[in-house]
Amino acid sequence: MPSTRKKQRVAVLADSDTRWKWGSLTASRLIEDRRQDVRLDGYLLRGRATPTPRQLAEVGVRADTLREVTAVEFLRLMQGEERDGEEPYDLIVLALVGGAVQALLHGLAHSWRDREQRPVVATGYVGVVYEKLADGLLLRHGADLVLANSRQDAERFRAVYEGVGADAGSVVECALPFLGGEPYKKKDRHEKNDPYTVVFAAQPSVPESRKDRAYLLDRMVAHARRHPEREVLIKLRSKPGEHTTHIEELPYQKLAQKVPGGLPANCRLVYGHMGEVLDRTDLLVTVSSTAALESLHRRIPTAVLTDLGVREALGNHHFVGSGCLASWDQLDEGHVPEPDETWLARQGVEVDGAYDAARARVAELAALDRMPPLDPYYTPVTAPGYQPGVLARHHLGPDGAPLPGAPVAAKEPGPVRQVVRQAARGAYRHGVQRVAPVIRRMGEL
Repeated sequence: MPSTRKKQRVAVLADSDTRWKWGSLTASRLIEDRRQDVRLDGYLLRGRATPTPRQLAEVGVRADTLREVTAVEFLRLMQGEERDGEEPYDLIVLALVGGAVQALLHGLAHSWRDREQRPVVATGYVGVVYEKLADGLLLRHGADLVLANSRQDAERFRAVYEGVGADAGSVVECALPFLGGEPYKKKDRHEKNDPYTVVFAAQPSVPESRKDRAYLLDRMVAHARRHPEREVLIKLRSKPGEHTTHIEELPYQKLAQKVPGGLPANCRLVYGHMGEVLDRTDLLVTVSSTAALESLHRRIPTAVLTDLGVREALGNHHFVGSGCLASWDQLDEGHVPEPDETWLARQGVEVDGAYDAARARVAELAALDRMPPLDPYYTPVTAPGYQPGVLARHHLGPDGAPLPGAPVAAKEPGPVRQVVRQAARGAYRHGVQRVAPVIRRMGEL
């Protein structure tokens, strides 16, 4: 007999490939029903980091529908002006940079001002929160759920909200939604068909300078030459010309082209799903990538590099006390870091039951006869010199209403507009990756 249970509808709005991955996987974990009872609609916020089809395919998450929108267009859709009789959404996940979250929260509050029932709205962070803690959190305040990826983050988030007199009840502890995979099994190092594999998880903007990025590449190459029996993989996030959450001005692909003699036979660049790369990893090396938490979850030996210092600007200060800090010199000599169990317990690397509290909160809100209005901390009263500018960047007024003349694209652009947009993005990325570094070097002369 067919099920009479109502299919739950979920919308995810994301502005980059990594945030799409986080948002879509988070949505699936927040819904209690079986997967076949859930409809997932994906929306990509138009901007510099809008993911390409290749990036979306690499994430490995499939949506029932997927379209590119502006902020104003998304708000119109959520208001129901173009829903064609569809049931309203049960859950909306805002997987965006902080300023965009703030704008959408005010925009949604304005769109739903006369409604007793509305979707539950959740937001959070893609990975480790190591900078702009107060700024990013207050821009996310007002969502029904502000998801914290660990016990440590939940405590910090609540402290910030309570410290400014904002309601901290929205903070819910969970875990990163993409943690998974089989636990690590140590390989026989003499197995020729499955060599000991060292993977360096690259980051688009950490470190930032050419000197530091070239240094790290040189050390990877040196490690491969020192250990010809090992395989050294440089796991990259994007190809030249693509953007992810952060701007990458100096891709390792271009630096690798200048390695004298080229990369050794046992050292190569790889793309693909991080989980699949970890399936063959014996040692994960990074500066501060969230991949370290994925690796630690699977009990794969993990090294967080200290070569460039332990600094807030690098994000590796987050791993102080983890037992994972190490240098390439130590790794060259065979050192294998051992994680500290107490530190791990506070970092959200265990996922069993991690989403129970968040799911309960979603169910509790959905059962209310009248949903409370979205109530962000930032308003024209609390931040009159800041909040209006944040919303204006997305063509919204201080009250969340679209500004006069705000661009709305209710339909997908035609072929000509697509070509023009792709050319504009290419010019922007060329400026970021080629022109801007040259200007900076000239300024240093």
